[in-house]
Amino acid sequence: MSVRACLTGVGGYLPKRVVTNEELASRIETSDDWITSRTGIHQRHIADETETAASMAASAAREALAYAGADAAEVDAIIVATATPDEAFPSVAVRVQAAIGANRAFGFDLSAACSGFIYALATANAFILAGQARKILVIGSEVYSRILDWTDRTTCVLFGDGAGAVLLEAEDLKGSGRGILSTHLHADGRLGDILYVTGPGSKAGAVLKMQGRDVFRHAVAKLSEAVDEALEAHHLVASDIQWLVPHQANLRIIDGMARKLSLPEGRVVVTVDRHANTSAASIPLALNEAMRDGRISKGDLVLMEGLGGGLTWGSALVRI
Repeated sequence: MSVRACLTGVGGYLPKRVVTNEELASRIETSDDWITSRTGIHQRHIADETETAASMAASAAREALAYAGADAAEVDAIIVATATPDEAFPSVAVRVQAAIGANRAFGFDLSAACSGFIYALATANAFILAGQARKILVIGSEVYSRILDWTDRTTCVLFGDGAGAVLLEAEDLKGSGRGILSTHLHADGRLGDILYVTGPGSKAGAVLKMQGRDVFRHAVAKLSEAVDEALEAHHLVASDIQWLVPHQANLRIIDGMARKLSLPEGRVVVTVDRHANTSAASIPLALNEAMRDGRISKGDLVLMEGLGGGLTWGSALVRI
């Protein structure tokens, strides 16, 4: 029997507090025009003291299970992509397991920065194809507000907090063609110093550092390669893609990828204007929004892609 990992549920969580560009401009030397013209960001959600990577991930997971009509007791595994765990250990994943009552599931965290969700999706897909699990929650959850230098206008304006989740289930293909068609992962540690977070053991504590121009330059080139790779793997052309769900880092990067695929604006899911860059949470949050409002529906061919610190990058081609 041919089995494929099918995406059956989506969920998301955004912190209650919204911080606008105008509010940031009242505290640091910046402006709404400066931020918007360079990034497309107008606002972001910031976690309060009661909201954690684990609590947000659990909320997103519950939504994904409800969407799929599944019970937490049926879940075999939980994989959380995060660069901002609440603790070194236990992992966010096992905190989620306890919170939602997925008592039979194993769980672990995965760190690949902003491309973490693509890495986690690929890992979950491999477990399902190998027959080691049939239902897996894949979650991206981040609280970047706790690792930002809030006096650095070049970085603190870019990020927000949140969590997104999907449920993957093993399904007999039966000629439907649904599910994850392929994933494509890459990394280049030689470029690690252009985007990184210092470790908790460093003198400065955990603080994000970024060389924005270099990241932008590599993002456009490497994401283009990952997109081409996904299309070529299935003998597809850009016009076959119905939806692009990119990592939400910068509107100019998103627009560049849309132009490469010749996709009209209405076929690209954009949340960066309202969510900012939520790192590993950005793709599942965008997917959750577009599936719940009916833009993306069953049978649509969706391309996801992202790049993050490491550098790490990748793409995933999924038929919903």
